[in-house]
Amino acid sequence: MSKHTLSILVENKHGVLARVAALISRRGFNIDSLAVGPTEHPEVSRMTIAVSVDEQPLEQITKQLNKLVNVIKIVELEPSQTVQRELLLVKVKADTLTRGQVLETVQLFRAKVVDVAPDAITIEATGNPEKLEAMLRVLEPFGVRELVQSGMVAIGRGSRSISDRTLRPVPVPPPHVATGAPNVQAQPAERPHHPVPAPPPGRPVAPARQA
Repeated sequence: MSKHTLSILVENKHGVLARVAALISRRGFNIDSLAVGPTEHPEVSRMTIAVSVDEQPLEQITKQLNKLVNVIKIVELEPSQTVQRELLLVKVKADTLTRGQVLETVQLFRAKVVDVAPDAITIEATGNPEKLEAMLRVLEPFGVRELVQSGMVAIGRGSRSISDRTLRPVPVPPPHVATGAPNVQAQPAERPHHPVPAPPPGRPVAPARQA
């Protein structure tokens, strides 16, 4: 089985995440990573799901997901064409003898220290899964006390967007209309009223001919 990353645009409604996750689990596949959050469109959320599955079952999952009412679009992201990031927080044992070596590891992987205790250091690191796994292998000999890792998020390289030709752009108010001002609609102009002149005095008005 190979690892695949799916980026799914869904309606921002209650219960959508549970339905998507349940559909994948019913097929007997384990979700390696899952992240969900808002997009540039307030009514749309974006799910990034990493699963280990063969090509044919993946196609079946995609077809089933497309049948869900709240699913807007599904795209498989190629690792070479995307930027992938995860967040890692790890608490490592660090006494007076090992603290210097732990700090050298932090600098090597371009991580940063977010908390310091007399016998431990908490480190924050972001990067692709391979980078974080490599850093953990170096830190494990010092003793990992606690670890938490977020799901992976990914975005395609270049100028194209997953929502191109799929979603309408976010409406922007005209520059001359102040935000929050009452919406005053323009009324159609009234047609000018021209009174019909009265007939001259003493001359009867001829009745209209009947067809």
